[in-house]
Amino acid sequence: MKNLLFYFLLLISASPLFAQEESLPSQSVYLELGGAGLPYSFNYDFRFDKERMDSWGMRVGAGGYSIDGSSFFSLPVMVNKLYGKGPHYFEMGLGVTFFAFDEDNYSYCNSGYYDSSGNYICTSYSDGDSYYEFILPVDGSPSLMGTMNFGYRRVPVDGGFTWRLNLTPIFNNNGFWPLYAGVGFGYAF
Repeated sequence: MKNLLFYFLLLISASPLFAQEESLPSQSVYLELGGAGLPYSFNYDFRFDKERMDSWGMRVGAGGYSIDGSSFFSLPVMVNKLYGKGPHYFEMGLGVTFFAFDEDNYSYCNSGYYDSSGNYICTSYSDGDSYYEFILPVDGSPSLMGTMNFGYRRVPVDGGFTWRLNLTPIFNNNGFWPLYAGVGFGYAF
């Protein structure tokens, strides 16, 4: 009986040596509709400091489609900062989205002007079937769209299902649109 008690105490005292260190879910993968990926994107997000969720991080994603001869590809890259305590965080970020589309099916703006409200008005389009813009006029393909991010992110303390809801203002050389938004669902680990 003493041997059994000795082995039991030894096992209990040694268990912290074998226990895995519990870590914060500093990485996540998610699908975002709208947001920095423009129509949608699959994303990977990580924190630079793996010991703190309320720190700086980065996201990289990809999205696109090909329907009836029209194609679109986007690659959002954003640096972001989380504020708060798990599982609730306020997120702020700034980034750029590279995108390309099948230019043969679209025309783009050759010249224009800004009206008194700051909106870009195109006056001359190139030849093509239709004018292309994604909320803002686009000067051809490939192109860049600046993105900002302000929103809520829920990340469970132990990882698992995560979601986010963001206001994502977008801008390029033809203007600024403050009311673009995105919603994302994924897994934090």
